[in-house]
Amino acid sequence: MPLNEKKRRFIQIYTGNGKGKTTAAMGQAIRAAGQGMQILIIMFMKSYQYSELTALERFADRIKIERYGDDEFVLKKQPPSEEDLNTARRGLDSARRAMIAKKFDLIILDEICVAAYFKLVDPKQITELLNDKPEDVELILTGRYCPQQWIEKADLVTEMREIKHYYQKGILARRGFDS
Repeated sequence: MPLNEKKRRFIQIYTGNGKGKTTAAMGQAIRAAGQGMQILIIMFMKSYQYSELTALERFADRIKIERYGDDEFVLKKQPPSEEDLNTARRGLDSARRAMIAKKFDLIILDEICVAAYFKLVDPKQITELLNDKPEDVELILTGRYCPQQWIEKADLVTEMREIKHYYQKGILARRGFDS
């Protein structure tokens, strides 16, 4: 029997070159936690202690955060190491297990689009994950460079487009606003 439309869960994507993709996903996590839902956030390529992580610790009874890898290889302009690849695969495996087990109402794959772009994960595996998503699990993907086939599969896609940014004036990331 199909789920009631109010209970149906969707695939959302936040992509584009503008600021706010992770912030939008974290806002969705807080909104879901406010309704008593269980949330899993899997972060790819992020090892820095971003301010949103500190804030989300207050919701530890509802929001679980797992982190897989960093972006050091990108900064060094090197291909990802075998360790980088294995770490990203573990993150994707964790997402699949959690999704199939239906332990979480919402699963966020933060920077998964970038992880696919840098070949840390096989885009086909993400497509399979999208195809296998149970009706009662909401899935959010974030990051630049989202493949078109994921966009076509998604129910909601928001593209963050940079029009103007203070980085262009040499202002670096500010704690609490950008990191």
